[in-house]
Amino acid sequence: MVNFLLSIMADLENLTDLQPQGGCSDDNFRYHFKLKCGKCGEITQKETYVSLVETVPLPIGKGNTHLIQKCKFCCRDGTVTMITGRGRPLTHEDSEAKKSAPLMLFECRGYEPLDFVFRGEWQAVSLDGTKFTGIDLSGGEEYVDYDEKGGYPVMISNPRAAFHVVK
Repeated sequence: MVNFLLSIMADLENLTDLQPQGGCSDDNFRYHFKLKCGKCGEITQKETYVSLVETVPLPIGKGNTHLIQKCKFCCRDGTVTMITGRGRPLTHEDSEAKKSAPLMLFECRGYEPLDFVFRGEWQAVSLDGTKFTGIDLSGGEEYVDYDEKGGYPVMISNPRAAFHVVK
């Protein structure tokens, strides 16, 4: 078992607190990524997803996990379990300092997560407190809007993510 922490970075202009809509531990948010088999090294061609509301029972032992998947090359089963409580939004200060923010922790057995995809709806808050929801970051596109309250443009560009092994 290895724990992988998903961290995100982006260039935030006049925005802060970038996170999945509903928060970092939103039960319905789907985290999309590819998987690399820990036995044979095969990388899935299609990305898969996990969400907190979708669980399956473990085939051996007690408990549940969020994903059980069989490697198409070597037929080995692997699991991915989400662990809440380690994520937080990406702040304006993080962006200015070129730092990442932890988003979600994944306990992986037999797989390594790769290539996170910014799908789903995201949210952020302007520096004057205006909430922006329904933000689409898929495809690495920029998000541009205007804060009427503050009287300035807001933008999210260059979204990127990485998985890091943590203890």
